[in-house]
Amino acid sequence: MTDRIVLRTGEALVAGGPPGTAAEPEVVIGALDGPVGTALATLTGDQVKGHSRVFALLNTDIMVRPVTLCVSKVTVKDSRYTSILMGTVQFAIANGVLDAVREGILPKDQVNDLGLICSVWLAPTIVDIKDLDHKVLFDIHRKGMKEAIRKAMTNEPSIDWLLENQDKIVHKYYQMGLDGKI
Repeated sequence: MTDRIVLRTGEALVAGGPPGTAAEPEVVIGALDGPVGTALATLTGDQVKGHSRVFALLNTDIMVRPVTLCVSKVTVKDSRYTSILMGTVQFAIANGVLDAVREGILPKDQVNDLGLICSVWLAPTIVDIKDLDHKVLFDIHRKGMKEAIRKAMTNEPSIDWLLENQDKIVHKYYQMGLDGKI
């Protein structure tokens, strides 16, 4: 794949683990010399209290390629939450990116020219889980990241699928509202 990637978007929801472990990454992927690169640089330099932006790392001092910026969707207020988010989840995101390169979802010949921005969901209730299984949390977030990248690179869901299924799908929280559960 040698075609220039200007801007792609994708998201995924991966659940199935214990409560609080679901992953719902939203990604923006594109060339570093385009709008994604500008956004990545701007976000990196414009830190916001409670919403730190960090590069996806395999470990301290080992950043993945393509450069991937993790941005929390949740306001971070708790040191345990920070350790889980910037430890297990950040590591999972980094591995999901590398999985996407290994599988050819992201073009290996463009890894130094692309950037990813990942809005990261980690349930605030994660801090209340006494015996958190970090392996399960890692696996779910790794899978979620790779799936969000895959969907971005394949433009899923397609507009035809969306139009065909629009009236068949009801948002979970809308339905809960209708049912008086929120």
